[in-house]
Amino acid sequence: MANYTDAVCRLCRREGQKLFLKGDRCLSPKCAIEKRNFPPGDHGKKATFRRKVSEYGLQLREKQKARRIYGVMERQFRRYFENADRQKGMTGTTLLTMLESRLDNVVYRLGFADSRSQARQLVRHGHFDVNGRKTNVPSFLVSVGDVVQVRATSQNKLYFKDRSQIMQSNRTPSWLSLNLMNMSGSVQNQPGREDIEIPLNEQLIVEYYSR
Repeated sequence: MANYTDAVCRLCRREGQKLFLKGDRCLSPKCAIEKRNFPPGDHGKKATFRRKVSEYGLQLREKQKARRIYGVMERQFRRYFENADRQKGMTGTTLLTMLESRLDNVVYRLGFADSRSQARQLVRHGHFDVNGRKTNVPSFLVSVGDVVQVRATSQNKLYFKDRSQIMQSNRTPSWLSLNLMNMSGSVQNQPGREDIEIPLNEQLIVEYYSR
């Protein structure tokens, strides 16, 4: 599967807002948006003064923003949309719920990582169990009742020992519960739209794929 390997700060600059792709750095003065809040490239500054963006352009940008926030490539993102479209309920909300239910996102939401990309790396390196079974697939979709836990062989690693101290002051989303004693978290319910604090207009994504 293809991966984006360029500087992720370029993605934030392209969207014109912080996507929080680099953890704490995004909250510091070193953030690219703080220093160069214009699109990347030789003509980035001029792009700020271009004509009004079309309706299609707005839809495209919203879809790209969602992809970049969750670290999903185009073909996989389209599959998520097609699956969401087949289910009952509002397609946009269902799409975001599925993206939030990815294992790498759950690891990030529980506080085991500073960013989704870091969480994805931890999962791929086999540091987590789901319901007692080693799971190293970042796109694995968790369900209500599932328990995500740092593997016993990984809990003694310096990273997770330091991480447990940081996580004591973190806020856990209401649809998840965290147990720091055994370095685990459980899915209490599916995340609702009100639980997904991401500046996205999912209806624009639906309109993009419904053209």
